[in-house]
Amino acid sequence: MSCEQVDILATLHKWWGYEGFREGQQQVIEAVVGGRDTLALMPTGAGKSLLYQVPTMAREGLCIVVTPLVALMKDQVDALRRRGINAVAIHSGLTQRAIDIALDNCVYGDVKFLYIAPERIPSEMMRLRVPKMKVQLIAVDEAHCISQWGYDFRPSYLRIKELRALAPEATVLALTASATPSVAEDIMSQLEFGEPHIIRSDFSRPNISFVVRLTYNKSDQLCRILESVSGSAIVYVRTREGCEKVANYLREKGFDADYYHAGMPHEERSIRQDAWLKDQLRIIVATSAFGMGIDKRDVRVVVHYDMCDSMEAYYQEAGRAGRDGGRSFAVLLMSSDEISRCQNRIDNEFPPIKLIKNIYNDICSSLMVAYGEGGGQSFQFNIYDFCTAHHLSVQLVRNAIKLLTLNGYMTLSDEGENSARVMFCVSREDLYDYRIRKREMEGVLLALLRLYEGIFTEFKPIDVQEIAHLSGYTDEVVREQLKILWQQHIIRYVPRSFTPLLTLLCDRVPKHDVFIDSENYRARKRCLGDRLNAMCQYALLNDGCRSRYIQEYFGQSDATDCGCCDLCIDRRKGRVRVSDQDDNQTEPTPQVVLKLLTDRGPMSVPQLVANFSAWPDEVVEIVGDLIADHKIYTDKLGKLRKK
Repeated sequence: MSCEQVDILATLHKWWGYEGFREGQQQVIEAVVGGRDTLALMPTGAGKSLLYQVPTMAREGLCIVVTPLVALMKDQVDALRRRGINAVAIHSGLTQRAIDIALDNCVYGDVKFLYIAPERIPSEMMRLRVPKMKVQLIAVDEAHCISQWGYDFRPSYLRIKELRALAPEATVLALTASATPSVAEDIMSQLEFGEPHIIRSDFSRPNISFVVRLTYNKSDQLCRILESVSGSAIVYVRTREGCEKVANYLREKGFDADYYHAGMPHEERSIRQDAWLKDQLRIIVATSAFGMGIDKRDVRVVVHYDMCDSMEAYYQEAGRAGRDGGRSFAVLLMSSDEISRCQNRIDNEFPPIKLIKNIYNDICSSLMVAYGEGGGQSFQFNIYDFCTAHHLSVQLVRNAIKLLTLNGYMTLSDEGENSARVMFCVSREDLYDYRIRKREMEGVLLALLRLYEGIFTEFKPIDVQEIAHLSGYTDEVVREQLKILWQQHIIRYVPRSFTPLLTLLCDRVPKHDVFIDSENYRARKRCLGDRLNAMCQYALLNDGCRSRYIQEYFGQSDATDCGCCDLCIDRRKGRVRVSDQDDNQTEPTPQVVLKLLTDRGPMSVPQLVANFSAWPDEVVEIVGDLIADHKIYTDKLGKLRKK
């Protein structure tokens, strides 16, 4: 065993108390210690944080961790501090002064970990301070977000290469639980790896049974699942409205359930999340807004009430089951119109270019930005209010903004705590005249001038309590005077909130001058279609193994059958399955479907679909009609049976 390995193990034991690493961890850590840029592909719950924490604690210098989640930053910093490790996080909830102090501590103090959101990288403070820090490692969490061919592309991640330029000696460690081979190549290219280097962990989850249930009554099927599997559960529903509806239905049926989505007040979300984490609530019905950065190890079942758009999203969410190694289930519920609805979502993900331009124009108008103005300014933007006013879906507007970001027009921050922001919109001379006329405002104005340098040229995060202390007023008086100054057009004032901030990257232009790269637009739309097709193939698998399919999708060459998914269990128990040699050219009709069920006995919808060359929706529609006519029905196992 080398000295490096001894140091790594000693560091692990000293700070975390563990005697050894999990599978795959040591190989990644040794590569990082050796100064090699590395992309680590590890499943959810595999202990990715140790991959950058151990090498950082084993050497001098600090690690900059780039992550999109403010909640995760705070949790990680708190956990490290409890171990006696100095860590700080820079996020929108901090004042300018607090950020200054934190960055100074990174330069001159003993800080080992600096957590930042990617949006922070281009700020002037980061550009000036990072070169003075002794940065040994840059860790990029959720690294798939940097690839525009990935399922969760975030344009702000493209700024990370600027961080490399500020700390050229630092090694880069990219971390993700879900990246296909092509996305992995793009991640390494975008992060400017010295040479390609990927370490893949085993993507099999042998303790999770992957199951697909084809059903015409999702609510009843969900109840059966939750009755048969005890313990904590997550039910993923695509929309906020659907989320609330499913949770209410479960409560009516006597289940201990509640809902969680991004449209709820921040405090209410925190209360429900904590109740679930502490086992005071058994079932959380949630949109995809729930789960990232939450480590509850005893989740026994994750149910997807609606199909995901990609295998990456499905694997990430399903992987929140069974992190403790105990037997768990990941169940996908499928209805007859599921695939066609998913196909429609592609059009929603890529709205027509003309509509994107209209949305750009409407956003600028709603923010009251004049043509030729607004570049570099940030505004509170409640996307739900905007969509209601313009009769648009939230997802469509989000996708339009994402495409506008790619083309350099605007960015929308992730929802988080935003400190109040102020910028003077009058000259120093006009401000002096105003102060003479409005003596009652003198205290607050002097405090702003003394505390916040550069407040005439850009928005500055402010601390209301700090202003109150300096001016001698109460917090309430300061907030009221800031509103008055705003109404009188002396300042631009953005109150503290949990609303995302929309930043215009350039001055407003007429909508006919908005340029959207059509070639990139078409390529990304094709990529989304490919990901959706892969998800559909998983859902409609008729034979083989669902876990093997997942492993192979993520490029694992030594994929093996799990023995515990629904397909493996069917095969082991000798249930009737459609042979690979069957002639699949028969045209689907109600008579043929009934004959198949008569001749071969009960079968699942995927088994039935495998008998036909037609598009699965055609078969599923016929099945739906036969059920409506009471000629066939679905049993508790999701099998179709003839009455």
